[in-house]
Amino acid sequence: MNRFSRKAMQTWASLGPRFLPFADVATEDLPLSRLLRLSLFQVSVGMALVLLVGTLNRVMIVELSVPASLVGIMIALPIVFAPFRAIIGFKSDVHTSALGWRRVPFIWRGTMLQFGGLAIMPFALLVLAGQGHAATAPAWIGYVGAAAAFLLVGAGLHMVQTVGLALATDLAPVEDQPKVVGLMYVMLLAGMIASALLFGVALEEFSPGRLVQVIQACAVITVVLNVLALWKMEARHSRPGAMPGERAAETPEFAASWEKLIRGGQAKRRLVVVALGTLGFGMADVLLEPYGGQVLDLTVADTTKLTAVLALGSLLGFAWASRVLGRGFDPLLMAGYGALIGVPGFTAICLAAPLGWPVLFVAGTAMIGFGAGLFGHGTLTATMQMAPREQIGLALGTWGAVQATTAGVGIAFGSMLRDIILALPIGSWFGAATPYLSVYVLEILFLLAALAVIAPLLRGRGAASLRAS
Repeated sequence: MNRFSRKAMQTWASLGPRFLPFADVATEDLPLSRLLRLSLFQVSVGMALVLLVGTLNRVMIVELSVPASLVGIMIALPIVFAPFRAIIGFKSDVHTSALGWRRVPFIWRGTMLQFGGLAIMPFALLVLAGQGHAATAPAWIGYVGAAAAFLLVGAGLHMVQTVGLALATDLAPVEDQPKVVGLMYVMLLAGMIASALLFGVALEEFSPGRLVQVIQACAVITVVLNVLALWKMEARHSRPGAMPGERAAETPEFAASWEKLIRGGQAKRRLVVVALGTLGFGMADVLLEPYGGQVLDLTVADTTKLTAVLALGSLLGFAWASRVLGRGFDPLLMAGYGALIGVPGFTAICLAAPLGWPVLFVAGTAMIGFGAGLFGHGTLTATMQMAPREQIGLALGTWGAVQATTAGVGIAFGSMLRDIILALPIGSWFGAATPYLSVYVLEILFLLAALAVIAPLLRGRGAASLRAS
């Protein structure tokens, strides 16, 4: 590392304790500079999420005239792999490669899947746009190529994020593991904000060629960031599932480990809460930018920057939640507050169309982000607290599987509902906003359902949490 790089890292690490939530988790054995370097894998994940869910869905729907239902299905394709996050986490708990690593091989495989998807994507988009020699190619090639690209990138995201978070918790003491995972998610949101702003600048003068350049740059940056994150990060062990200083033990079966994880503590009800809340917050992901472009006449650059507003709201939600939860506040009650804040957020977005106020749309988006941050932090912390140390990967994988699966289902269902309503006679009752408003109202109902499921879990606990805060 040269003098400039060393100075930049020291400056970044010195700012961390003052401005980064969870930065107080750093210790002498696990300095903040090492944690921040490891968190680069979350930055690459955030960049890919902005590209897929933010920029590309708006470009395909508005500029390339691809039906929203088809785009939603493409974005939701990675849910095919989402249920396997629990198995991936479990395998990384008990596996040791020939080189003695447990987590690194899985993260590297995920990185290669991301790179492969991003390498295919530009050619698929050129076919869809009818540019150059691709103008003579059949349209179905573009659709198949785009679907394959989304599938590969999504599968890589699931693998990298699940195992990367497990690696982060391996490096921290048991009592600090939730804070470390929280720091990783803060860096995910920071990566999303930075990527959204940079994409907005790069696509200010939009063209298919410029979009291809952005995607190609993302592919290279993904590999660079993930390699830096993994470099000399995980210790090498000599046997499957063994941590330093532990005796050899028989590798457990997945079914037995799963049964142990979900037994007691109303774990199933908590997973239902995660599913309902994710549906409530996630169905709008593929529709916010098209809504801004078609209903409120925002440009590609403006709607891409809207993703930064959503991520910034989530970042503020995580920061506030970390401060309160650190004082002993009940994480499930925090999740309930997040769902409650999402209701007026979606109400503001619904009112932005008839009132013609883009500012109200931006404010509602920020509220949704803030509520999603509280909800995500609360459910994640509750999951971490109920997981035994030897099942960290499985617990994070289970939470991620439920969250990712319902998010994918919500995206696909929301986009298809938008197209169905648009084709019905009621599709123009409230102008161009009608199909979008129907989805937003349904999301409000899902958030209210999540509150109803959380309520029995909070009986007798809310007062104690308020005293602790």
